[in-house]
Amino acid sequence: MTPLTIAATSAPFGRDLEACFTRIAAIVEEARAAGVGLLVLPEACLGGYVETLHGDAEWPPAFALDGPEVQRVAELAGDMVVCFGMAEETGTDDGMVHNTAVCVSGGEVLGFHRKIHLPLDEDRITAPGDRLAAIDTPVGRIGMLICYDKAFPEASRTLALDGAQILCFLSAWPCSATNAAPRLEDDRQYRRSELWDRARAAENSLIVASANQSGTFGALRFIGSARVVGPGGDPLAVTTTGEGLAIATVEDLDATLARARRALSPIRDLRPDVYAVPAPLTAV
Repeated sequence: MTPLTIAATSAPFGRDLEACFTRIAAIVEEARAAGVGLLVLPEACLGGYVETLHGDAEWPPAFALDGPEVQRVAELAGDMVVCFGMAEETGTDDGMVHNTAVCVSGGEVLGFHRKIHLPLDEDRITAPGDRLAAIDTPVGRIGMLICYDKAFPEASRTLALDGAQILCFLSAWPCSATNAAPRLEDDRQYRRSELWDRARAAENSLIVASANQSGTFGALRFIGSARVVGPGGDPLAVTTTGEGLAIATVEDLDATLARARRALSPIRDLRPDVYAVPAPLTAV
């Protein structure tokens, strides 16, 4: 039985790349001092949110998966498993990028996920991914999703059925753009984000580590509030809407999931023979 300590981050990241690396290094060291084996950083923590500022032509910096920026984070991670977000070069001439989550450990890239579900007009600048697959890591098998991806139960379920034991959600989730609540904790987008974190854990009987940006970026105000959720849907650790680490220790990952799937478990009791083939609703 080997305990696993998991941390999810709430922190701000902007366009200043060196400032991003400095913040990542500080978070990694704080996590290492706490004995963390798996650290989840937010979406777009290398170079800031993967969008342009409203009315601004400043596009996000984009990097290659085998480039020096990714290698730098991998070296900072050391033997810790670290998931982080960035804009990834697509190699096309139109300036489009992928919104990508990268998993590193031991100085190398273990896997990546490209954001699939693009809300509003994100497809102006972001090319969607087309693949969902879990990743083997030194701390267990994980699945990564980015922000709006977690609103789709099919995405998390696909990763769970691919053997993921932990879902890592990397977000830059803002408060409501219309009728924002005075307190972020009362905002409807805060409630949605928390709901989906807890639902995805409970319906798949696994652990969710959900990181988010905090602070502001242009007109966006991020809700922060990173959390680690147990396989019953109960939060094990939660940060405030500001900066911080949500840290929780699981004494035995395999035993924890086996125990959660012993009684009522939607992932165990599936009836795929009676479900409809998913298809989007036709817009009215």
